[in-house]
Amino acid sequence: MNQLLPVLSCVLVSAVLPVWTVNACHNGATCVTGVGEDPFICICADGFGGDTCNLTETGPCSPNPCRNDGTCEVIAPTRRGDVFNEYVCKCQPGFEGAHCQINVNDCAKDPCRNGGTCRDLDGDYTCQCPSPYVGKQCQLRCITLLGMEGGAIAESQISASSVHYGVLGLQRWGPELARLNNQGIVNAWTSASHDRNPWIEINMQKKMRLTGIITQGASRMGAAEYIKAFKVASSLDGISYVTYKGDGIRRDKVFVGNVDNDSTKTNLFDPPIVAQYIRIIPVVCRKACTLRMELVGCELNVYSNTAGCSEPLGMKSRLISDDQLSASSTYRTWGIDTFTWHPQFARLDKAGKTNAWSPTQNNRSEWIQVDLGKTKQLTGIITQGAKDFGVVQFVSEFKVAYSNNGESWNVVKDGNTGRDQIFQGNIDNNSHKKNVFEPPFYAQYVRVIPWEWHERITLRMELLGCDD
Repeated sequence: MNQLLPVLSCVLVSAVLPVWTVNACHNGATCVTGVGEDPFICICADGFGGDTCNLTETGPCSPNPCRNDGTCEVIAPTRRGDVFNEYVCKCQPGFEGAHCQINVNDCAKDPCRNGGTCRDLDGDYTCQCPSPYVGKQCQLRCITLLGMEGGAIAESQISASSVHYGVLGLQRWGPELARLNNQGIVNAWTSASHDRNPWIEINMQKKMRLTGIITQGASRMGAAEYIKAFKVASSLDGISYVTYKGDGIRRDKVFVGNVDNDSTKTNLFDPPIVAQYIRIIPVVCRKACTLRMELVGCELNVYSNTAGCSEPLGMKSRLISDDQLSASSTYRTWGIDTFTWHPQFARLDKAGKTNAWSPTQNNRSEWIQVDLGKTKQLTGIITQGAKDFGVVQFVSEFKVAYSNNGESWNVVKDGNTGRDQIFQGNIDNNSHKKNVFEPPFYAQYVRVIPWEWHERITLRMELLGCDD
């Protein structure tokens, strides 16, 4: 067990009693023994430097008085004794004040349109847009009819759990007929009477933003048939499906369907669904589960493409909260709780003595995970190392994995070889290294898996993408 031994104003941290009995570190510094080849190191208090913290850091910019990553500049370098009397803080966007201590309320000017709700961030803002509005300021509408009625969605894109055959098997009420306002004697999809878990699915052939659905019943042999209530499930790969719940709701959302065979019923998805596969699951049907329908939404690249979808997703600004970050393990320097390198510290440009994530072990089974809260488009990542009491540490190579449910994971592949892509990381503790995901991917959960490192796995980062 580590022992804390006071020696004058110096605190010794060691598993072995030190051999000296004189004050080793000055000015309230912390003295640590048994680290590397040196007999001890001094952790200096703010304003002091040198091997034994005996030097006073003079000047207005040492230590930096500017907060929130502001830059300190001396504007009148004249001395009066050992004191500078003039400096200025150049603040990062979104901050103001003599020491950049004031976080500007970016929501004060009400930037969100069409009923969007503004949330102020560190140096930025985000708009929570009501469906069907999208965009940075909720200024765009995503309300295109996607092609069930018009025919842009081909028959081969529509499938179902079962099909009803009527009139001695001569009438086939197939899923390809489930088009809004379809006419004729056989003009809709109907599930088989023995199907206890019916569904109909549309493969959009690429990721789409879906903001709503229009449903309609039909008349069969003179009787009105329609779906009174239904659920919606979606998938990005046609394998793993997520049932729609809506914001802040734990249970599956049940949508109210039709009340007759001919009128239409529109339901909005708020928030929108980003998916390639959309599945309608009848819950309550009248006589039979019979459906005509249209999907409403837009293509993702209408309002954001790779070039326009590279916004920081919230590691630095804290839009991504601490409880959205987790890791395989966490390292404590010298086993001291105060020096714990939590995953919540893995924020780009974070300052402090412990200002990054580091795992307990240096091996390729360690990871840090971000839960984005909902499916987003990921286009890139910025990584950064850190220092542990003067020791430069960083991740030089890493892999990236992603998931839509937090359980089944895919590793980003190299487009040329088809193997797991190994991204080039950092070469020092402080500079930024940006990697672009080509092509982008869609996920709610993202994991960074360190593959090679210098000294110890140590990481700060930012994810790039957009809400699509």
